Amino acid sequence: PRRVHQPPFQAAAAGDAALPGRAPIDGPECTCDTLRLGRLNALSPYLPVLALWCAVVCTVTLVVRELGFRCLKKYPLTALVLFLSLASFPAAGFLKLARPYKTRILSIVLRRKSPAIIGLGCPFYPPDNIWNRRVQDLPVDASSQAYIASMGPDDKLHADFGAGSGYQYVVTDGSQPEAEMSIAAAGESDHGPYHLPDDAPIEEGEDGHVLVLNSRDCLMYELYAAAHTGPHQWSAGSAAIFDLRSNKLRPAGWTGADAAGTSMLVGLARYDEIAAGQIGHALRFTTRRTRRAVAWPARHFASSSNDPNFPPMGQRFRLRAGVDISQFSPSTRVILTALREYGMILADNGGNWYISGARDSRWGAVVKELATLHGADFEAVDQSGLMI
Repeated sequence: PRRVHQPPFQAAAAGDAALPGRAPIDGPECTCDTLRLGRLNALSPYLPVLALWCAVVCTVTLVVRELGFRCLKKYPLTALVLFLSLASFPAAGFLKLARPYKTRILSIVLRRKSPAIIGLGCPFYPPDNIWNRRVQDLPVDASSQAYIASMGPDDKLHADFGAGSGYQYVVTDGSQPEAEMSIAAAGESDHGPYHLPDDAPIEEGEDGHVLVLNSRDCLMYELYAAAHTGPHQWSAGSAAIFDLRSNKLRPAGWTGADAAGTSMLVGLARYDEIAAGQIGHALRFTTRRTRRAVAWPARHFASSSNDPNFPPMGQRFRLRAGVDISQFSPSTRVILTALREYGMILADNGGNWYISGARDSRWGAVVKELATLHGADFEAVDQSGLMI
């Protein structure tokens, strides 16, 4: 079977229905030292600007000390320049927080862009989002060998997509009427509004995923165990809304269409990216056995096991640097390069080493070529330093 779920667990909140393969968490397993390290790393892009501002402060202090305030009154232009120099850094920080993603100052200065649905302009999160960060130079996780051994080092890498398989999503302009929603796990779901077209494709099988991108507002609607019950009426086991312009995570302990509580669409391999020659983000994948724990950015686990040899939900893996990808076709090399540079994030229980992708008739030989790789060709990555 394409998906393998663990036994059901008690719902997260009173009145919430139990979801197959989903379990609540008491909170992410994360030490204070890890949080401090993540926060320090998040400040690293600002250090050059901060150093420059400190130099400006020192210069202004020396000028005022030598000339005195009375002398500065005679030269108002000089005083204005000094004042603007001092105010520049706080003002830039305010604008960084207050302005929308696309016009933030650092995004303009650094000219960094996020991967996007081609032709629509919606970013797949800001450039500094965890899905868009390279991991090829990060340290190997201390439990990497144990994780690989439990996930099947000899199991083949499986492309869970093709001409007749893979996830389907629909792109809308956001003009659809607000849907009337009946959500089983309402305590772990966003209340809306959900602007869903009545003909949105529903994944076959018990998972019943529905993925809808509102291109007007750059919002992603993702449903689990969904059913269309009438005109502008939907039911779902759980439902989530992701703002693709924001780094905001779901509350700790909340599931989503994915067990990990992360967005599914952003982690899909899409053939449009292959045709463009680059995948600039991490991919989504599954494995059969996971641990009752999460690794940031996951918010939710789906296991009753505390075995430390099983990976936590949200664990990141990458293709080892020593794996030769030169013999593969150009299309397959695009995926393998992404797996080496950006890696893949464990997002749900399922088949071992199942990489998720969008359904497309153009995949061709890529599916077979990926199956020549095995679990032993990967390693777990310690991405705690990327926390923001």
